[in-house]
Amino acid sequence: MARRSTLWLAAASLASPALLPALHGQDTTRAATRRLALRNASRYDETFRRYSKRYFGPGFDWRLFKAQGMAESGLDPEATSYVGARGIMQLMPATYQAISSRRPDFGAINDPEWNIAAGIMHDRYLWKLWSKSISERERPAFMFGSYNAGEGTIRRARATAKGVVGSDEQWAHIEQVAPTVPRWRYRETLGYVRKIDRYYADIKKPR
Repeated sequence: MARRSTLWLAAASLASPALLPALHGQDTTRAATRRLALRNASRYDETFRRYSKRYFGPGFDWRLFKAQGMAESGLDPEATSYVGARGIMQLMPATYQAISSRRPDFGAINDPEWNIAAGIMHDRYLWKLWSKSISERERPAFMFGSYNAGEGTIRRARATAKGVVGSDEQWAHIEQVAPTVPRWRYRETLGYVRKIDRYYADIKKPR
């Protein structure tokens, strides 16, 4: 990732003066989101533990879902995206309604506990969706990729990888063919999966 950052800065240095403020603004936004996530790093641990255990079992590392929340919103319960996704896990209201309709104990979408619970429930659905064809080692990337882009998009990516690479069971193959998959904002999805991986590595470091 350091190499990617260096290349991005090199590109910025060649940009026209009119474009530099916009590039600087994007960089500032990314840095602010990361600072917020790290500042909130000790929050909601018990909630992530509880619902990870409930929906994935006691052997699953709850910190993976916390890393997802950090990537989604910086663990900000009031976060709202430009498309209307809300809360720590950035759920669309329609998705949250579909989940909460089966769980009458769930409260408002912006309530941190229920937002986290619903997000992990949705992760569980995606985990099971890929369980028959994707190894457990590779499955987190497919789960998170589907969470971001939708399962239909990842199915199309798998079909493309199968045809081009000869295999659709490794996330590296999905990354390889991503630019050729139609109707996919692939840079967002690939960056999202990598961001979760970085946050997860940060969380696991000894304090």
